[in-house]
Amino acid sequence: MKKEHLLIIVALSVAVVFYFFSGMGAPIKNYPPKNNIVVAFGDSLVEGYGSTAGHDFVSLLSQKLNRQIINLGVSGNTTAEGLARIDTVLARDPGTVVVLFGGNDYLRNIPEAETFDNLRQIVSTLQSKGIFVVLLGVQGGIFNDHFQASFEKLAKETGAVYVPNVLLGLFGNPKYMFDAVHPNDLGYAKIADKVYGVIRNYIW
Repeated sequence: MKKEHLLIIVALSVAVVFYFFSGMGAPIKNYPPKNNIVVAFGDSLVEGYGSTAGHDFVSLLSQKLNRQIINLGVSGNTTAEGLARIDTVLARDPGTVVVLFGGNDYLRNIPEAETFDNLRQIVSTLQSKGIFVVLLGVQGGIFNDHFQASFEKLAKETGAVYVPNVLLGLFGNPKYMFDAVHPNDLGYAKIADKVYGVIRNYIW
C-alpha cells in the first residue's frame, strides 16, 4: 500500500471517530446505579396533578419497571424550591433519581439562565452522592419549546440520561390534558411510555 493511501485511510478513520464521539458529551455518570432505590423528584407533573389515583406517570412507570418509585413531587415547585429541598431526596439514599423541573419557572417568568443554573446544581449535587440521574425535559413555552437546547446541553455536560420534552404532543390536545398545563390519565400514560422507552435500556 502506498504511503499516501495509508495516510488517507488514517485521516478518514480519525474523522469517523471524531464524528461519532465529538457531540456525545460526558459519559453516563454513576451507571449502573449503586442500589435499587428510585426517587422521582419534581413538581406537579411528578406529583401527578390532574390524574386519578394510581394513574400518575410515576405510578405507571413503577408498574412498567416492576419497581417501587418514591414520589417526591410537590405541585408548584420551581427549580429553586426543588434545590432547596434536595436534602429530602438525599435522605432516602437513592441509587437513581428521575428529575423533572422547569415548567413553573417558565410560568413565573424566571430567567432561563437561572432555571438551568438551578437544574445544574440539582443534577450535580445528586451525582456527587453517587446517584444515577435521569433528566426529563419539559416544554418552555406553550407553542414553542424554548428549553430544548438548554436541556440537551445540560444532559450532555453532566452525563445524565435524558428524556426529551415529556409534554410533546400533549399540549393543546384535550384528549390528553386535564387543564392547560397538566395532563389527564391518558396524558400521564403517554409520559410514562416515553420515559420507559428511554430508561428501559438502563434497567438494573
